[in-house]
Amino acid sequence: GSGEFTEKRSRFLCTLRRVSTMDAAQAVIAEVRQRDWDGRHHCTAVVLGTQGETVRSNDDGEPAGTAGAPMLAALQGAGVSDVVAVVTRWFGGVLLGTGGLVRAYSKAVQLAIENVGIVQRREMQRATVTVSAAEAGRIENALRQWIDQHGGVLGEVQYGAQANFQLMFPPKELDALERWSTQLGRTELSYQDTAITEVRK
Repeated sequence: GSGEFTEKRSRFLCTLRRVSTMDAAQAVIAEVRQRDWDGRHHCTAVVLGTQGETVRSNDDGEPAGTAGAPMLAALQGAGVSDVVAVVTRWFGGVLLGTGGLVRAYSKAVQLAIENVGIVQRREMQRATVTVSAAEAGRIENALRQWIDQHGGVLGEVQYGAQANFQLMFPPKELDALERWSTQLGRTELSYQDTAITEVRK
């Protein structure tokens, strides 16, 4: 996605992409440079890793610390990782000063994040709840309440002679799910491996 605005006749366009490697980030940067070849600056910030442990930024000719670093700070402030931001600036003839540049490059990234939205990745335990077709409505209502209270996600639901509800939940909630199942009665639980699940915030 992207975020764009104009400040004192200079146009700032942030291109924001999800990437998993530095090579992929460099490919995005090269693509933006080619696409927006007439921009004066293509400043960049990259955050990679499950803890955001790999970071890079580049001012691309702007005064040191006025572009890449504030862009990186905007990404880190939003708590995102595995992302590259490229802000292209078309100079409008009016100098913004160092403070103005810091605010502009940061704002471009923040706008792009707001426009794109954030997907949260969590390690979740996967399970299937199986019940008779006659109990399906009652169990589904109760299961949806349990999911809301315990940070779970309801996946695929299959109806037939029996109803199967696929769900994902934080591994720490395993005991709570088993207690819920026992209290409700007439349910069968089976477990699969944990998986990384994405939830839009």
